[in-house]
Amino acid sequence: MDDIRRVRQFNRIVTERVGVLHDQYLGSGRPVGEARLLWETGEQGQDVRVLRERLGLDSGYVSRLLRVLEADGLVTVEPHPADGRVRTVRLTDAGRTERRALDSRSDALARSLLEPLDADRRARLLASMTEVSRLLTASAVTLEAVDPDHPDAQHCLHGYFTELQDRFDTGFDPARSLLPDAGGLRPPRGVFLVARLHGEPAGCAGLKLPADAPAEIKRMWVAPHARGLGLARRFLSELETRAAALGRDVLRLDTNRALDAAIGLYRSTGFQEVPAFNDEPYAHHWFEKRIGKEPPPLPHEATGPGAPAP
Repeated sequence: MDDIRRVRQFNRIVTERVGVLHDQYLGSGRPVGEARLLWETGEQGQDVRVLRERLGLDSGYVSRLLRVLEADGLVTVEPHPADGRVRTVRLTDAGRTERRALDSRSDALARSLLEPLDADRRARLLASMTEVSRLLTASAVTLEAVDPDHPDAQHCLHGYFTELQDRFDTGFDPARSLLPDAGGLRPPRGVFLVARLHGEPAGCAGLKLPADAPAEIKRMWVAPHARGLGLARRFLSELETRAAALGRDVLRLDTNRALDAAIGLYRSTGFQEVPAFNDEPYAHHWFEKRIGKEPPPLPHEATGPGAPAP
């Protein structure tokens, strides 16, 4: 409850200081929702779906905001020339003028937050804002189990294969790998997770569930734009939880020596290097981790801080 109280206090301070409590945001004559949608549309225009996902708004509310902006002559909303099912928003000349005014006022607001502070406090505020932005972005990432043939899954797998081709000394050919078809991660033989950030695919990870061998993590990849958000660690935790819930007590994975960061991550999350357990041609390291609930201590065993080390 103390954590929740601190978050709510932070939210109140921020909303007050950046002016979103006013019905005319930054003196623009319109509320923050309309102003933000105008700004996010940008000089090049944007699809309505992308705006909705980017801002986390439901379609009905976005449609109402767009009708207001359209009635004020600031935007046009038309079918996409390549796909009539997709609606695209573009700024009019008046919309571009108002957007530039919003930019200028936003700069002035940022300046008003920084100017009262000395150099040290200004640096601390900026560093804290950067960290808060990163962590809030991380909390916006969602994980969903999807079919490996889902377009978002295929998008991630293509990015994964392309990166391995560039990074491995020998290149990478999925057909030579022990899992040439991600369909092997389809239930009940496995699980395939896709991460999304603002509705766009940001990474993937699979859990292979053979009947006669331990569970195995396969095809884990994080898109470059989503790195630094702790997503790989989150994938590992989620897959471990799912494997344990299915009664598995061992989790395995293999990796290539070129993936230094991944190897460090596996070791830091409790995986131990073991002898090769498969013939994966691209693997140089094999890891294993005991998972699931720890067995309860026997009645005669000492417990607590003073207990002897096993």
